[in-house]
Amino acid sequence: MTKSMESNGLFIFSGNSNPALAEKICGYLKLPLGGAKVTTFSDGEIQIEIHENVRSKDVFVIQSTCAPVNDNLVELLLMVDAFKRSSARRITAVVPYYGYSRQDKKVVPRVPISAKLVADMLTVAGAHRVITMDLHAGQIQGFFNIPVDNLFSAPVLISYIRHHFDHNLAIVSPDAGGVERARAFAKRLDADLAIIDKRRSAPNQAKAMAVIGNVRDKVVVILDDMVDTAGTLVEAAEALARQGAREIHACCAHPVLSGPAVDRIKDSALKSVVVTDTIPLKPNAQACGRIHVLSIAELVGEAIIRSYRGDSVTSLFV
Repeated sequence: MTKSMESNGLFIFSGNSNPALAEKICGYLKLPLGGAKVTTFSDGEIQIEIHENVRSKDVFVIQSTCAPVNDNLVELLLMVDAFKRSSARRITAVVPYYGYSRQDKKVVPRVPISAKLVADMLTVAGAHRVITMDLHAGQIQGFFNIPVDNLFSAPVLISYIRHHFDHNLAIVSPDAGGVERARAFAKRLDADLAIIDKRRSAPNQAKAMAVIGNVRDKVVVILDDMVDTAGTLVEAAEALARQGAREIHACCAHPVLSGPAVDRIKDSALKSVVVTDTIPLKPNAQACGRIHVLSIAELVGEAIIRSYRGDSVTSLFV
């Protein structure tokens, strides 16, 4: 730990979920990553040891709760608890990808609202604030009894779209729930808007039914908050191809890419899938030439420094 960092009272730590992103954020902040041991005992229990004096300091813990979801979530909870017991002045959980966010309501009887439970666990563990990105549903912020800064990857994605695609552009929402997000992108890019009428038959299974809007001879960009098994994207791409779209691309904040996702993308009408580094790509996704990664390190780093200084982060929400 450098003297300048210690004197500033700002410490950045990371679990094992996304160390590359943590290093990029520290590079933007010109601060070293705090020393911590995050390993497991022989029986699989997670072991945490903090190697810095954080008494009366501001601590930021960077940890996406991506696969393996439960291991990364427990790592985050134990690190927060360790800092609480080390008398840190304020603990901020920086969770670029908030796992369990899709389980945000009861859609059938006798199921948990897992997003609320995770929020409660973070609060009880000792977090004073949460910084996250592109929550699956904005109302998840209300599940917390502590402040939540929900950042958006929109500035990064819009900049990429503006510099890589021509003016004959249409932004496509893959379902009715994403229309507001797609409309905001279309307005800022001066692009047309289209919507996929989709019916979901079971979890992680989707069937695109029809395209609402004109996409013929246009470069279309399907916009979503995450790509999981890629079923939605592939079905949407096929529907757009049938309607005469000239090129079909996708932009998604969180590259979950589970199960057959990468193979589906390879075999689909999608020319490219642009994602951010909230979740590290698996090896098969890294080898897929159609998946391109943009970094949100500067955006998150700016949110961290503004939060630490007590400055407004409102401009980062658009």
